Amino acid sequence: LHTPMYFFLSNLSLVDICFTSTIIPKMLWNIQTQSRVITYEGCITQMHFFLLFAGLDNFLLTVMAYDRFVAICHPLHYMVIMNPRLCGLLVLVSWITSALHSLLESLMVLRLSFCPDLEIPHFFCELNQMVQLACSDTILNNMVMYLGAVLLGGGPFVCILYSYSKIVSSICRMPSAQRKYKAFSTCVSHLSVVSFFYGTGVGVYLSSAVTQSSDSSATASVMYTVVTPMLNPFIYSLRN
Repeated sequence: LHTPMYFFLSNLSLVDICFTSTIIPKMLWNIQTQSRVITYEGCITQMHFFLLFAGLDNFLLTVMAYDRFVAICHPLHYMVIMNPRLCGLLVLVSWITSALHSLLESLMVLRLSFCPDLEIPHFFCELNQMVQLACSDTILNNMVMYLGAVLLGGGPFVCILYSYSKIVSSICRMPSAQRKYKAFSTCVSHLSVVSFFYGTGVGVYLSSAVTQSSDSSATASVMYTVVTPMLNPFIYSLRN
């Protein structure tokens, strides 16, 4: 359990717990009390921590893809490359980058003005919904939001694709079918988690862009805010 893979997995588990804790308790409280009221401060706080832990999920999955790349493509140098110092540094950089991004987005929303009686067509305070409902100019907010999505969302995804292209190429060159199966089996859990995370995330924004329905967007959002973090422990437990 003291290998880099389980070090990253423990961090992913912690982030998933925090990620769901920013949304589910408030949602359950709303269902129990039949009251959907949230304060302005509470909404900004929820949005900030949602962005923080969603970004961390994204970065940690990228770091874990790099870990699998080193393990399969450079097995003899694995313990030298993935030393405790590098592992700690990768996690620390993930935390700092995600924290700075969420802080920037939260400060950008704080500069906006909103109408007194505001109804958010969602079950939590999502950045996109907050910007759309603002009564002031949101051009700068949209620029920062889309730039962050491209750099901090698309960038890690490209890194994951590149890592797995190298992994597949390395596996195909292995002479033994047993070695191929063993190498591929170490990636199945991570591939499943990545597929759920990015698949549901892309599905949410595609559905909201195509249908423009708040109900369908909220329903799709349940997948990556509730279902996907819940499935992660099952996926890795079955692998073990």
